[in-house]
Amino acid sequence: MANSIESVMEEHVLRATKMVEDQLDTELHRLENLDEDELDAIRVKRLEQMKKQNAQKQEWLSQGHGSYSEVADEKDFFQATKKSHRVVCHFFRDSTFRCKIVDKHLAELAPKHVETKFIKIDVEKARFLVERLKVRMLPTIVLIKDSKTVDRIVGFDELGGKDEFSNDMMEWRIARSEVISYSGNIYEPPTSESKKAIHFAAKKTIRSNDDDFSDDD
Repeated sequence: MANSIESVMEEHVLRATKMVEDQLDTELHRLENLDEDELDAIRVKRLEQMKKQNAQKQEWLSQGHGSYSEVADEKDFFQATKKSHRVVCHFFRDSTFRCKIVDKHLAELAPKHVETKFIKIDVEKARFLVERLKVRMLPTIVLIKDSKTVDRIVGFDELGGKDEFSNDMMEWRIARSEVISYSGNIYEPPTSESKKAIHFAAKKTIRSNDDDFSDDD
């Protein structure tokens, strides 16, 4: 029975592969037989696409994309989410060590993903947002699309369960919510070690003595 199922699956894979190959062959044949006018039309279309992409990039940069910055208060937060289609916001506190780790990663990812606004906000200056978004542990990264919260990353459990994780790991986790453009496989973390850590990392919380937040530790 098992061998029969495997045979059927192999046949489906072979058929799908053959279809892709045939489509590629057809497209290559078409390109090889284009005349000069058709090639010129393709060049013009490609040039227009590049112009639009560049104009979009310049618009993003004018809105503060391409860098990781702190918003002063809740009003600035709402302005950022209103102007930008996709936003990554880190809720932080200066005294929380792991927030500084998040700062490092987001500061390095922001220039790579100009399509998304990367910001952070001090929880002490955003009590309304903290209550509304139910931020209870730091660091918390809130992922926003079209002014709506679509996901959040709380602590480091989903990043491998340890302080030493890569930019690739942070990038992959953010990409799973489609808040940044990503060419990798969103269903698998960048490394097998990270995958294992995500499945088996234990969640630990230490209650802070001076407020209602917990630090991921």
